[in-house]
Amino acid sequence: MRRKRSLRDYAVVGWFVAAIIVSIAHRWIPEATWLMIHLIALGAVTHAIMVWSAHFTSALLKTREDERGRRLTNLRLGGLAAGSLLVFIGVPTALWWLVVVGATIVSAAVGWHAVVLVRDLRRALPGRFRICIRYYIAAACWVPVGAGLGAALAFGLDDRWHANLLVAHSMTMLLGWVGLTVVGTLVTFWPTVLRTRMDDRAERLAKEALPILIVALVVVIVGAALGVRAVSAVGILGYAVGLVWFGRCLVAPARRRPPREFAPASILAAALWSCVALILTSVHVAFADDIELATDYPMLASIWVVGFLLQLVTGALSYLIPSVLGGGPRVVRAGGAWFNKGAALRLVIINGGLVVWLFPLPSWAKVTVSLVVLAALAAFVPILIGGIRASVKEKRLAMQGEPASTPVERENALTGNGLMAGIAALAVALSLGLGMDPGAAGLASTDTASGVAATGRTVRVEVKAHDMVFEPASVEVDPGDHVIIELTNEDPTNLHDLMIGGARTPRLGVGETAQLDLGVVGTGLQGWCTVVGHRQMGMTFDVIVRGGPATEASDEPTADHSGHGATADPDATLGTVVDPVAPAATEARVHRHEFRASEVPLEVAPGVWQRRWTFNGGSVGPTLRGRVGDVFEITLINDGTMGHSIDFHAGAVAPDEPMRTIAPGESLVYRFTAERAGVWMYHCSTMPMSAHIAAGMHGAVIIEPEEGLPEVDREYVLVQSEVYTSDAGSAEQATDVEAERIATGDPDFVVFNGIANQYDQEMFEALVGEKIRFFVLAAGPNRPSSFHIVGGQFDTLYREGGYLLKDRVDPFGMKGGGAQALALQPAEGGFVELTFTEPGHYATVSHIMSDAERGAHGFVHVS
Repeated sequence: MRRKRSLRDYAVVGWFVAAIIVSIAHRWIPEATWLMIHLIALGAVTHAIMVWSAHFTSALLKTREDERGRRLTNLRLGGLAAGSLLVFIGVPTALWWLVVVGATIVSAAVGWHAVVLVRDLRRALPGRFRICIRYYIAAACWVPVGAGLGAALAFGLDDRWHANLLVAHSMTMLLGWVGLTVVGTLVTFWPTVLRTRMDDRAERLAKEALPILIVALVVVIVGAALGVRAVSAVGILGYAVGLVWFGRCLVAPARRRPPREFAPASILAAALWSCVALILTSVHVAFADDIELATDYPMLASIWVVGFLLQLVTGALSYLIPSVLGGGPRVVRAGGAWFNKGAALRLVIINGGLVVWLFPLPSWAKVTVSLVVLAALAAFVPILIGGIRASVKEKRLAMQGEPASTPVERENALTGNGLMAGIAALAVALSLGLGMDPGAAGLASTDTASGVAATGRTVRVEVKAHDMVFEPASVEVDPGDHVIIELTNEDPTNLHDLMIGGARTPRLGVGETAQLDLGVVGTGLQGWCTVVGHRQMGMTFDVIVRGGPATEASDEPTADHSGHGATADPDATLGTVVDPVAPAATEARVHRHEFRASEVPLEVAPGVWQRRWTFNGGSVGPTLRGRVGDVFEITLINDGTMGHSIDFHAGAVAPDEPMRTIAPGESLVYRFTAERAGVWMYHCSTMPMSAHIAAGMHGAVIIEPEEGLPEVDREYVLVQSEVYTSDAGSAEQATDVEAERIATGDPDFVVFNGIANQYDQEMFEALVGEKIRFFVLAAGPNRPSSFHIVGGQFDTLYREGGYLLKDRVDPFGMKGGGAQALALQPAEGGFVELTFTEPGHYATVSHIMSDAERGAHGFVHVS
């Protein structure tokens, strides 16, 4: 049984090794940061909790697992490993169904584990510390909740809901699954690992703390679900209060016998880091905006994972594995001696390195410090293997009657030499990092990274962003000056940021300020606002160096205007196809609609993704329909990360108020009366307008004459537009519209309803003899359309408010005519009608044939 248990612990080693490999090769691995976090949290930590909570339950309830129970336990652990592996594959490859399946299997394995704990608790005789098992059961109940939230995150949400669910998911798993398990274990484990007696209040305080912790966690999740993250922050602080209430019973054992070995010292460090992480997380959740919360979460994750989770697991296993392998005191000491190797050195590097890493260091200093910390953490893998082997070897020696290979008395593993060695290792790593880039650290040097001698002088400049300009738009400095820019956004309708030389401020709302530290500069630099289109509108900033080389632009990938930036995968199957069926006409005379502006990753061609700017999250805005005289009332809500607006061509209104740009979180009501028939365009009118239209913020409004349109058998809507994008093969890689390319008039794709070639895969349907009507709108922003159906002839053609041909009769009464194409300039609309006389597949194209080849193509399947 002990041999099998040691094999279970090797599974933890496997997840550790995988995390180390990803850490080293992270530049070449997709979603590397996510993988590193979850290989530890979902892989190693969850496996360890499953194994050791079962072990502690058996010990406290004095039950023994039989052979059948061991087989079922192995089955649960196998399911957990399989589900975790599916999640680890599904997220980087964007196979969301795989993520859902994996999360379901993980939840089932942990749920089964909880059922077994409940059964054992009910069967056991009354005794002390049953509260510990209740903690384990409560912890397991949170896993399906956290797994469901995590699976939801995998589907690619807008910034607002991604941030909310990120808080809910991470706190559910950290505070619910891990936190409750840890508290329940420390009741008896903390004094045991210190080799002293427990505080008499431990059991009582654990019982009192449990409801506090659960209620606090519920508050965290409810606050996140409602989008009120200040409530979530209060819940996190409430959880901290529960921990403090219980934690009082951990103080007395530590005072009686302070930590002298790696195990208790590592667990104590983990507990202290958890307190730091709770406070920083609550502050971050309360005050960060949607983008900042997600962007800065990896910093918090480093504290949770390195400071708390890794030190907790390595500390606990350092005590548990020798103890559970057993064989008598000498065997336990032999294994324990291995786990204490370099204890002080490892602890100082891990904890001191984490403290140093949290400071705003140059990138090379962070790299060198991170490598040393990684080495100290990775050392646990050979130590664990060596500890298990040392225990086995010592047991054999004992059975042969040979003397012990380790001293009888335990030594203090936390030596002064180890402490000094750890400090020295960190100092060397930090020195190497700063030596690689002293200018970035603000150190005077005769050979800085900028190639000039640092003057030691710091130049600070206050820059205001408003009306699509930076004011001032430049700063003049001497070679070697240290330049710091303080950016304040004074634009009430748009977010702005500033990127110079690869450094970038966060995106700022009105009234917000951020600092951009450029370090020592030796050559001129140009920066700009990275919000799509703002650079083209004039939001640039120059750092001019007196007597220095000419200004250089920041390193930003530039579009290749000689060809397309993206190509569709001919073998890819689209995950979503926009329903082209026109909405039915209704008798309602007042039409109320809610439009939510947001930016979400969507597929724009088979196998190609773009971060689309949308009305209501779709590839094209919803089609509206009414009659002359109808009233339309549109409530526009900006759920995005930049300013947006809307302009309805179907209404004649003064644009000042209804078409104004609104900032994220704001809303407006746009009301108009449709006074003229036609197929009208609506679009976002925020500058640069071409970028907002090309990014997807457009749609059609069908206004029929007051008497209505003649009835036909089927109606379809096609909105043609252009797509300018990079070659992104997944939602995670999706980027915004390439605004600088729009002026070239050379799009990557020309699309119907936002997605290239989608109606090649899901065709329009018709029957022989049916009369079919196609509403067509050319949304542009630049290219016209010449709508044509190969093999078909139009008997009705309506363009821009009037018939050019109606049932083969022209406006002058001439009969027997027909039409082959509906020609539309950008922002023009109309419709055509035709009847198919033979079954077959009829290509639907823009007869600007290069555009048909770019994706303005589909088929009508006539049967």
